[in-house]
Formats: sequence, structure tokens, C-alpha cells
Amino acid sequence: MPVPTPELCTERLRLRAFGQHDFEPFAEIVSDPEVVRYLDDGAPISREECWRGMALFIGHWQLRGYGWWAVEDRDTGDFLGRIGLYNPEGWPGIEIGWLLRRQAWGTGLATEGAAAALNFAFDVVHADHVISLIAPRNTRSIRVAEKLGEIYEHDLRHKDRELVVYGTHRPTVHTP
Repeated sequence: MPVPTPELCTERLRLRAFGQHDFEPFAEIVSDPEVVRYLDDGAPISREECWRGMALFIGHWQLRGYGWWAVEDRDTGDFLGRIGLYNPEGWPGIEIGWLLRRQAWGTGLATEGAAAALNFAFDVVHADHVISLIAPRNTRSIRVAEKLGEIYEHDLRHKDRELVVYGTHRPTVHTP
């Protein structure tokens, strides 16, 4: 039985399931060399790879019960990118990540959406620890991670790439 992707809303964003109608705007976003500069090999993502990526996002929800959300502006309905949780086989932990169209950069939207996803990780998934794998030169993503309360944990060589790992633990609840 398919696992439904829950919808999350923040003040300015709606995080929802990916659908076929997201393909064209997402393909446009990941074809921008500046947007994907710090992903994998840094090359723009082809339409074919974009399609496979979206299928992976949908399948990840089915296999793990969590994953990437499509992100849209609540006021305009414009597709902005993806935010969510990722943990395929062989990954070093539950990762929280974000990728938004360039026009959304510097607006606080990545932090806003990622904060909702992080709450989901702790409150629904019951994760004890969440990480972000970030290219060391990606200062924008490092700032987002820090705003989420993540701290530098260590360097990591993963899939022939040098990365830094930022992470945070489930907040502890103190009862009097």
C-alpha cells in the first residue's frame, strides 16, 4: 500500500508530494549550473537524470516513510525546488537537505522549509540525529545548516567527494 507524503506548511511555503507536473520546473532549476554547482560533479542535471531523480524521491517515501518534498510558494503556487530528508542505502545517516531555484536564495526560504523538515524528522520519524553533507566551499548551505542548529561534526570523503558533515541531535525534553 503506498505511503502518502504528508503536506507541511510554513508561513510562506507548502511542502508537498512530487508529481509529474513538477518535472518541467524542476528540470529548469537543476539545469542551472549555479544551482547545482556543489552537487555531485557540479554539472547541470539532464532532463533524463531529473526524471530519474523525481522517481527516486517518490520511491524514497515508499521505502523509508520520509523523503524529499516539492516546495512551492504558498501565495503564488510557484514551484521553488526540493527540501527534505534523504537516507538511501549506504548513506552515512538521515540527511536534511535543500535545493531551491536561484531566485529564492537569500530570502530565508531554505531555512524556513528545512526547519519544518527537521521538526518532521524528530517528531514523526523519531530520528535521534540528523546530518547535512555539504561541500566545504558552499558557504550558503553551511549558513542554513547553522541556522537550523546544526554544528560542524567532521570532514567526510563520500563518493569521491570531500564534504563537511554538520549535524544536530534530537532536542531533549526536560520535565520538572
